[in-house]
Amino acid sequence: MSPPLFVIVRHGNTFEAGEPPRRIGARTDLPLTGAGIAQARALGVHFAALGWHFVRVLVSPLARTRATAQAILEHQDDPPAAETCEWLREIDHGPDEDMPEPVVLARIGAQALAAWDTQAQPPPGWTVDAEARRAAWRDLFAGAGEPAGPTLLVTSNGAARFALAADPSLSAPQGLKLPTGGYGVIVRRGDGGLQVAAWGQRP
Repeated sequence: MSPPLFVIVRHGNTFEAGEPPRRIGARTDLPLTGAGIAQARALGVHFAALGWHFVRVLVSPLARTRATAQAILEHQDDPPAAETCEWLREIDHGPDEDMPEPVVLARIGAQALAAWDTQAQPPPGWTVDAEARRAAWRDLFAGAGEPAGPTLLVTSNGAARFALAADPSLSAPQGLKLPTGGYGVIVRRGDGGLQVAAWGQRP
């Protein structure tokens, strides 16, 4: 793999084993579970073993993302201070916020959910501001030179997908979603463009 420019991490688990998953977004600030903390620490160990030293860290304001970033940075020598970015905050699920997945699916339908997962097209009622999110990622990419190391971004599933949606050269065969405790890597191609080197990886 080429040296990463950006390492994009989805926070660790916020639901206990056996707990029915719900649509948790910007208005529900859940902490990590014990398993989620373990996932975040595993990411830190993994990145350190790869020799990745982050020169910049951008993180969503939510507790679950900040805790994930902190656990990762505990395994870095002399890490930079994390910068809080509002545009990395999870999206607002509107009437589906904190609702069980079967309830959400019944309201919006399978087609709308598929469009969200494959095209980052928000279902009706969700507050996303998709163009502003794409623009924020594009601005980040445009300012990327060749730093001494990669930028770490820690965010949520709904926000991370707009990294791929922001640039037509960026795509992942498995779709836009990142699993909890998973990450993606964006590198520079030989012609100067950007490329997804990994997406949906876990340590």
